[in-house]
Amino acid sequence: MLYRAYQTSMDASSPMRLAAQFLGQALWVEKTEGSATRRIASALDVFARMRLTHSRPAYGITSVMCDGEEVPVQEVPALVAPFGTLLHFRKETKAKHPPVLLAAPLSGHFATLLRETVRTLLRDHDVYITDWHNARDVPLWHGGFGLDDYTLQLRSFLQAIGPGVHLVAVCQPCVAALAATALMAEDDDPATPLSLTLMAGPVDCRVNPTMVNKLATDRPIEWFERNLISRVPWPHAGMMRRVYPGFVQLTAFMSMNAKRHRNQFELLYQHLVDGEMTQANAIRNFYDEYFAVNDLPAEFYLETVERVFQTYDLPRGVLTVGDRTVDPAAIRRTALLTVEGERDDICSVGQTVAAQDLCSSIRPYLKTHHLQAGVGHYGVFSGSKWNQQIYPRVRETIHAAAELNAARATPTPAQRVEAAAEVLAAD
Repeated sequence: MLYRAYQTSMDASSPMRLAAQFLGQALWVEKTEGSATRRIASALDVFARMRLTHSRPAYGITSVMCDGEEVPVQEVPALVAPFGTLLHFRKETKAKHPPVLLAAPLSGHFATLLRETVRTLLRDHDVYITDWHNARDVPLWHGGFGLDDYTLQLRSFLQAIGPGVHLVAVCQPCVAALAATALMAEDDDPATPLSLTLMAGPVDCRVNPTMVNKLATDRPIEWFERNLISRVPWPHAGMMRRVYPGFVQLTAFMSMNAKRHRNQFELLYQHLVDGEMTQANAIRNFYDEYFAVNDLPAEFYLETVERVFQTYDLPRGVLTVGDRTVDPAAIRRTALLTVEGERDDICSVGQTVAAQDLCSSIRPYLKTHHLQAGVGHYGVFSGSKWNQQIYPRVRETIHAAAELNAARATPTPAQRVEAAAEVLAAD
């Protein structure tokens, strides 16, 4: 009923918003800042933009500066699965860069939310991303998609890229990324990531609980299933699939910072009236992305709430994937970097660095933690501090791990002794 009511409301308001969009464009006059006509056109523009969309926006990355020259970039699907595509940002260059899989959240937005993260990584890496599909567009016959399926899909994507891959997880997928790496290490999988970077992820939500954590624990999982799960209505391809609607997740996010979002729309209006198009376009672009919502499979949402935010399975040592218990101590040769933001109000300080203790078999020289001062959740993977201070640490971790792996391929006598010692210690 919830989804049907939402769809009916959107269908009813869509003609009005389209009319406002076209009328605003018709009334717009370039050099009449502050005029009555400009004010009306600006108000119509703001009204037209206060709408949700349900299709992935374009990444818009057509070229990147690489080794001092601008090279073309093409989006190439490397592997297509029902619930997600392994998307390769293929650079037309002869330079060999370490392959990196960027694990994007499945949390109500599309992977394009990491557009800037991709663009930055492309400077020095061969980048792939988990481009998750909108669950309302996945036909029911493809079955469900839970937390286990997400973890195994990550493993499948890593195997498709092959040996030498590095894994970078942002926010929610940090738990699945750590689990996938542990399972692959335990199996001596050749595609086990050489490095694992966990950025602002809920590895142990018992540490410094945020408002998001408290909301997840205030009610039993049955309440979430009863009140937040809906079936996709006709005429979508995933009709009758149980989902956690993206518009519900967006509403929850916006209610946490309602005043800030209201102020942003007031600023957008004023920038348009005053002819300050650079500032106006920055706000427009943000909300075009923010209002593109992605429905989550119900199984994935409910299992994440319960196993990550309520029962803390990973830090308690009881997380399972299928019939296997995840053992982070199985990871021995993967370099680990954890990144947190000082002002993160979604995943607080201490929740991600917990992975350092869980991965007890990784040698100290392969472990690094970075706490970035002055940034919130989104500042960990976008913005000036991501580009200038956090990214260099990520790049250093990846390239150092790649060099170490190359050295292992042709070990020195000292390295042979170290490798033998590792084997004995494992036994």
